[in-house]
Amino acid sequence: MPIAPDVYKKIVMAKLYMDDNFYESIDLDRISREACLSRYHFHRLFTRIYRRTPHQYLTRKRVEQARQWLAGNDLSVSEICNNVGFESIGSFSVLFKKEIGFAPQYYRNQAWLKKQQALQQPRSFIPHCFIEQLRIDG
Repeated sequence: MPIAPDVYKKIVMAKLYMDDNFYESIDLDRISREACLSRYHFHRLFTRIYRRTPHQYLTRKRVEQARQWLAGNDLSVSEICNNVGFESIGSFSVLFKKEIGFAPQYYRNQAWLKKQQALQQPRSFIPHCFIEQLRIDG
């Protein structure tokens, strides 16, 4: 059954609200109120449109932002945890590892090592097809 355009727009606007405010405490009641829909109706439609629950979407959004900051920021892991909206370092670490495959500190260390390798051997990080196409000599 198709979703009415005005309802679809409400779901998209709620998703955009989540994108812009992921670092805040956002629960299903709050976000469904943003969309002017009941909790149940919002949850069902959001999941249908984005193929994940609002909670799964928000968690992924927070983890993705944390991943970016861990790779290129000097904030501590606990500061990043708090800045992306997690309430405890424990839940952050578990969810980060579940989504990314590595613990936050390990991910940070690997990102740092990769940057160092890229500085020392930049050619090894350029795809071979670009080296040939651009005739990069090394």
